[in-house]
Amino acid sequence: EEARKVYERCLAGQVKVFGEDHKQTLATVGNLGVVYSMLKDYEKALECFERALKGTEKLLGKTHPQTLGNVMSIANVCCQGLNDYGRAEELYQRALKGKEAQLGKDNEDTKKCARNLAICLEKAGEKPKLR
Repeated sequence: EEARKVYERCLAGQVKVFGEDHKQTLATVGNLGVVYSMLKDYEKALECFERALKGTEKLLGKTHPQTLGNVMSIANVCCQGLNDYGRAEELYQRALKGKEAQLGKDNEDTKKCARNLAICLEKAGEKPKLR
């Protein structure tokens, strides 16, 4: 709870100094989303991650690693917190495709994304396909 308060204070200051769509502001929005996830406030977490995603897509592009990280964060909330496996699968697929293209199949972030997709598919009752 204390971390949430600190991040909210920090975010308010960054918005004043840098503006809503500054890279640093967007990173703090994402960090606040992580805090909300840890507090199991998944709706607030989703709101933060979607805000961060919208900003990073605009600022950095749809395939930038930070953007793909936000896509994966939304997928994590959808799968682990909201049980919205269909949306989570779509987002994991998007993140995985981007990470494979940007970082390669052997990169640890890419592998983590593939693992999370497989877990999501298992939770949804599907058998993951080997790639």
